[in-house]
Amino acid sequence: MTLSMTPSMAPSMTPSMALWVVVVVVVVVLVVLALLFDFMNGFHDAANSIATVVSTGVLKPTQAVAFAAFFNVVAIFVFHLKVAATVGKGIVEPGIVDQYVIFGALIGAISWNVITWWWYGIPSSSSHALIGGIVGATLAKAGATPLLWSGLLKTVAFIFISPLLGFLLGSLLMVTRCRQAGSSGAATSPSAWARCSAAGASSRPWGSASPGSSRWVGFVPRPVAP
Repeated sequence: MTLSMTPSMAPSMTPSMALWVVVVVVVVVLVVLALLFDFMNGFHDAANSIATVVSTGVLKPTQAVAFAAFFNVVAIFVFHLKVAATVGKGIVEPGIVDQYVIFGALIGAISWNVITWWWYGIPSSSSHALIGGIVGATLAKAGATPLLWSGLLKTVAFIFISPLLGFLLGSLLMVTRCRQAGSSGAATSPSAWARCSAAGASSRPWGSASPGSSRWVGFVPRPVAP
């Protein structure tokens, strides 16, 4: 005996159900891409954070990675989502951001991270790669009109200001530490420098994660509503 399904028995999907299916698929794809971006960002930040303590033998590589991971997680609870707010509202007009802009921005940032890490070993900024991806996707969609130049110029300026400040502060701390040592040599002992190196290594992921852990949160949730 053969059973046949009549049209009235066939499953149907209403337009609203189909819309929700599309929304769910889009959200899942964007979140997966965002998590992949953060994972690949670790290729850069993990190496930057632990390079000094590993190369000097203060910590073993596995210890240093766990050390950096801990402070990366803690930082988001201290510094909250200020950088995410800038990424989401301070670079381009929020109304122009849709799933296509986000997709293009994430693919561009991920590709740049792969190129700089895999082929050239350049410790480039993933935050600036993501912002560049947002700007590029926005230009492709709507031109330069939606760009918020005040936030964009401020971000570009600190590409140059940050290394200079790091150089000046690092030099100042090194000179101060050496002068404090004086003639006793106590402060220049290997154990003293090891403690200083560990303290510096903890502040590096702490400071890096304050923007790094949250930046994609600022704009990924925008286009999820149908």
